[in-house]
Amino acid sequence: MFEQNAQAVLELVDARDDQAQRLIDSLYDYAIIMLDVSGRVRSWNSGAERIKGYRREEILGRHFSVFYPPEDVVVGRSERELRTAEKEGRFEEEGWRVRKSGERFWANVILTTMRDAKGQLIGFAKVTRDLTERRKAEEQLRQSEERFRLLVTSVKDYAIFMVGPDGRVESWNAGAQRIKGYEAGEIIGQSITRFYPDELVAQGRPWALLHEAAESGHVEDVGWRVRKDGTPFWADVVITALRDESGQLRGFAKVTRDLTDRKRAEEERLRLAQAQESIRLRDEFLAIASHELKTPLTALQLQLQSLQIRGESLAPGVSAKLDRAIHSTERLAGLIETLLDVSRLSTGQLTLRQERMELLATVKDVTERLQEAAAQADCPVVVREGPLLEGTWDRLRIEQVVSNLLSNAFKYAAGSPVRLSVSREGTEAILVIHDKGPGIPEKDLHRLFKRFERAAPMKHYGGLGLGLYVTREIVQAHGGSISVENAAEGGARFTVRLPL
Repeated sequence: MFEQNAQAVLELVDARDDQAQRLIDSLYDYAIIMLDVSGRVRSWNSGAERIKGYRREEILGRHFSVFYPPEDVVVGRSERELRTAEKEGRFEEEGWRVRKSGERFWANVILTTMRDAKGQLIGFAKVTRDLTERRKAEEQLRQSEERFRLLVTSVKDYAIFMVGPDGRVESWNAGAQRIKGYEAGEIIGQSITRFYPDELVAQGRPWALLHEAAESGHVEDVGWRVRKDGTPFWADVVITALRDESGQLRGFAKVTRDLTDRKRAEEERLRLAQAQESIRLRDEFLAIASHELKTPLTALQLQLQSLQIRGESLAPGVSAKLDRAIHSTERLAGLIETLLDVSRLSTGQLTLRQERMELLATVKDVTERLQEAAAQADCPVVVREGPLLEGTWDRLRIEQVVSNLLSNAFKYAAGSPVRLSVSREGTEAILVIHDKGPGIPEKDLHRLFKRFERAAPMKHYGGLGLGLYVTREIVQAHGGSISVENAAEGGARFTVRLPL
């Protein structure tokens, strides 16, 4: 349209019609000028003055090379354009031109030869239009598209690619390569069925999703997809239909995010919640069962003790059986009490009744009460004399700590001596129990104080594996700590630290 308008104007100029000249002067958006055969300006309209900045009297007679950037003047660009127009009848291009102020603008330029009736060249008609704003808009659009392209291609956490209406891949970004494993050259032109497990392909799932996206505009799907190497991954997929201005379907934009780690974390959280619920139910059962067992067991112990008092009237051999039965009920009562302690610890109901007490005397008292058990295990117990240490602790719980550690030594270090010592370091009381048994395997030291853990096979030693766990919890409830090590001179050494 621009070229046709310009040609019409040139024809009017060539006719040298006054009315046409007035029309030319009124064309504000076009610079329309006449050049002589050497390229000097012979006419000037208002559009030329607006676009190029020169007044008529300033520019008439000057060579039109003043409209070109200096680098174009140096290489004789303006002269080449005149010669091209002279040879071919016209010349057209878009390029940079210069205003009077020195400012550059992007121009569309048409040079047309003017000849007389004999065909003799008499000059040139030059029509220029300022396209700077259009070029800026085009450049901004190009830069915007380039930024978007760079954004899409550089995103690594999302697979972003285009799919044709036939379901074949048309573009590929870095995220798609990272997530799915294909390089662009391997996958462009291939069907999206490569990303789906065989069973979903057999069900027609890829095509069903494309159809749904085409019908509703977009669709989101969460499920298993397949990488190039065949490994499955859990994906969130959004497919958006792309249509032109006429509504014709041009393809689909497909965005995929790998949620495998999130799914595994959710599954792990679910497993943890189920495990915690199982532990809660177990602890609740232990609490109920322990309470329910304790009442009849106490009644049984009382009856056995009543029979023991009448021991002289019992038949021969019954007394020995009675002693074994009493010993078994005592052991069972200890196990039940341990289960009750575990239940209290699990529910946060372990309470301390603290009082001023002397530690060395308490240790000696417990040792004295366990003399029979020590004798049965052939474990002579030696308490090393030391300073009297008074502190504020729960007497019964501290006795339980000493008793548990001694019973542990009698069980695992039978036939060897056990030594106890009490000392003070700063504001802490230190209780050490050292046996001369075989020690503890290094691999088991870190788990010795956990629930239901033991350093020896259950078939060789009885018990529930709870004594040291309860011991640690009691010590920590007092603000103290307990540790275990294999002594250099042999045996296991337990060290309890209690704040005074």
